[in-house]
Amino acid sequence: MSEREYGIFLPIANGGWLVSETAPHPDGSYDYNKKAAIMAEDAGMDFVMSMGKWKGFGGSTDHWGRTLESMTMMAGIAEATSRVKIWATVHANVHNPVVAAKMFTTIDQISGGRAGMNIVSGAYAEEFMQMGEWDATLSKEARYRMVDEWTEAVTRLWTEDSVTLDGEFFTLTDAESRPHPVKPPTIISAGNSPAGRDFQARRSNGAFLSGATMEELRDSSRDVHERAAALGREVKTYGMLTVVMAETDALAEKRVDEIGVGVDREALANMRVSWGMPRDRVSSWTESATGHDAFQTPYVFGSPDTIVGHINTVVEGAELDGLMIIFPDYLDDLPPFGESVLPVLRAQDADRAAQAWSAQA
Repeated sequence: MSEREYGIFLPIANGGWLVSETAPHPDGSYDYNKKAAIMAEDAGMDFVMSMGKWKGFGGSTDHWGRTLESMTMMAGIAEATSRVKIWATVHANVHNPVVAAKMFTTIDQISGGRAGMNIVSGAYAEEFMQMGEWDATLSKEARYRMVDEWTEAVTRLWTEDSVTLDGEFFTLTDAESRPHPVKPPTIISAGNSPAGRDFQARRSNGAFLSGATMEELRDSSRDVHERAAALGREVKTYGMLTVVMAETDALAEKRVDEIGVGVDREALANMRVSWGMPRDRVSSWTESATGHDAFQTPYVFGSPDTIVGHINTVVEGAELDGLMIIFPDYLDDLPPFGESVLPVLRAQDADRAAQAWSAQA
């Protein structure tokens, strides 16, 4: 039985993952992210990941209006850390596979084999329209074919001295990317559609999943595990969770309420328009938005003991291999999480492993 993995989603964009005027507001700077990554490593977490984002959503908070670039930032964080896995995001619709292959080989060397590549196709039309890189004629299925072909090209470039590819989306002619990475970077992918889960099972090592209910998330996790096993592969599944912790449940609930008071409805509306939701539907949704909508992921709150229980419920209920955790204020919230929650989760892992070994002996 493998140990569950826990990591953080770095706040590479201002505001982090709380869309609210009354929430803590990480500035998205390299200094802030480096401190958070070092704290995560010191706490004993397994990985740090950053997203790729090219345009924000405005509103009173200017949500994600200021962002850094994922791969170059994570190269710096690789140098600033020594153990934690370094997962950076690359857009297959923007970065040529030859360029990306060499960038991640560089991160592999800087990190000493800790590099991971989170591959995305780009779902927010406006951020790619601004640079002339949005092809509105591509269906969702076509985008997955594009990402699949892109991933084939990159993985071949990491292992072959010369790659020629005459594909539907990419053409490589005697392409080279040497040196090869000593350890091929871990491939990460997020997606919940059947096409997305098929890609995860065939190409990735880790799959980030979401679901409207625990059952839906569990079914997605089972599907990825089963598809991968049928191919003789192993793919770890992860969920995302915002953790709001305080000394007591009541104080944690107060933090949640305070965050909700300042929900930035304009930024949330702009985000949904960028997803493709018609403006008239967005206007109707905005009127009914509540403080809970300030949270961009599922969230839990409570004392350290309560948080441990919540995390176990999510991981066990959805049959996940780990979680990527978001905090309202990483610099204030990571140390107590590392002191009061993570050691308990690790001890529980050790107990489960011992019980499993004993049962097999």
